[in-house]
Amino acid sequence: MINVNDLRSGATFQETGNLFEVLEYSHTKMGRGTATIRLKTRNLRTGALTEKTFTSGAKVDDADLDKKNGQFLYFDDSSASFMDPETFEQFSIPIRILSGSEKYLREGQEYSLLVFGTEVLKVDLPRTADLKVIESPPGVRGDTVSNVYKAVKLENGSEVKVPLFINEGDTVKIDTRSGEYIERVKN
Repeated sequence: MINVNDLRSGATFQETGNLFEVLEYSHTKMGRGTATIRLKTRNLRTGALTEKTFTSGAKVDDADLDKKNGQFLYFDDSSASFMDPETFEQFSIPIRILSGSEKYLREGQEYSLLVFGTEVLKVDLPRTADLKVIESPPGVRGDTVSNVYKAVKLENGSEVKVPLFINEGDTVKIDTRSGEYIERVKN
């Protein structure tokens, strides 16, 4: 059992047969009453976001999760295929579990997988990804006071807003959590 006061961002717990990951934690103490713990959580099986409220001192069940490595191989119609690099066993993960992160997976690269028993719950991506710009409109700067951005298309098919000096063929660093531009990668 875990005390809810010890839950922080990134922690995992079980409640009513579901597995949750804590995204945000806030502790509120009002007057003479007991403290209230508010959590923004993600259900690791369905991907649903929920807000949970507990009184201070409440306890939740610990989620005994393991991490293992998996090498990404390819996409099927509704799943992503991985291989265990130690046993060379292949297994599939439903695309709904990837929840939008599938566009950053690269064939042949190893990723850390969050596993509960034999069920894969989450694929941990690196915080950034280097992607090549394949389509970029010309950057024309007018009379502006602040930074100006343009939309470019990346090699993984996504579009992102970048500064005007980014051209076709450049490589840019993208935040995999938000999908936003960070910086141009120097070659």
